[in-house]
Amino acid sequence: MGRGKIEIKRIENANSRQVTFSKRRAGLLKKAQELAILCDAEVAVIIFSNTGKLFEFSSSGMKHTLARYNKCVESSDATVDVHKVEKREHDEVDILREEITTLQMKQLQLLGKDLTGLGFKELQNLEQQLNEGLLLVKEKKLLMEQLEQSREQRAMLENETLRRQVNELRCLFPPVDCPLPAYLEYCSLEQKNIGIRSPDMACNSEIERGDSDTTLHLGLPSHVYCKRKESERDTHSNDSGAQIGIL
Repeated sequence: MGRGKIEIKRIENANSRQVTFSKRRAGLLKKAQELAILCDAEVAVIIFSNTGKLFEFSSSGMKHTLARYNKCVESSDATVDVHKVEKREHDEVDILREEITTLQMKQLQLLGKDLTGLGFKELQNLEQQLNEGLLLVKEKKLLMEQLEQSREQRAMLENETLRRQVNELRCLFPPVDCPLPAYLEYCSLEQKNIGIRSPDMACNSEIERGDSDTTLHLGLPSHVYCKRKESERDTHSNDSGAQIGIL
């Protein structure tokens, strides 16, 4: 008679469970060893019992096999992550393309083009959108005009304020007509009447020739010194006339 099938479920009896664990563990390790020898495969088996005991088998060393396993897992995870990122980016690109197509169609419809596939309600919605957009444009235009007017009025007010301040400062500080110094009058007269020499100019020339030291020594102004020189010349001429009359 053939052996009947055993139902795969947890064995409730502890002794039977321990016996079954020992038998099947030994059979599993034996099969792993046979697989590694027959097929030249790298096989590793790790078993923990319900009591926490460790049983293991490795054809090429457990650490070497685990390092190779971790490397393969990391590379596979990285590959999976790359595929996920590419798929997500591809989905985003498709969504953006659909949005661009929809917006382009709406733009053409707002311009009055490509209206063949629209129904009555869709045309009404389009008309409402155009009216709302027109109202917004008018409001923006009115706001810009008001802003420009306010700027002009502000500039006019600032100019008027500055003009009033300037007038107030002029009233506080009236202009004073100060007489020009003698040397400035002489220069202006020389510029206006080139070639005409006045007595004052002659006197100034005499002072420049040699009498400037005497004038500075006496502490006299130039015009006083010139008058004194004229009186001395007159006295000298009178004396000369008297001498001639006596002769």
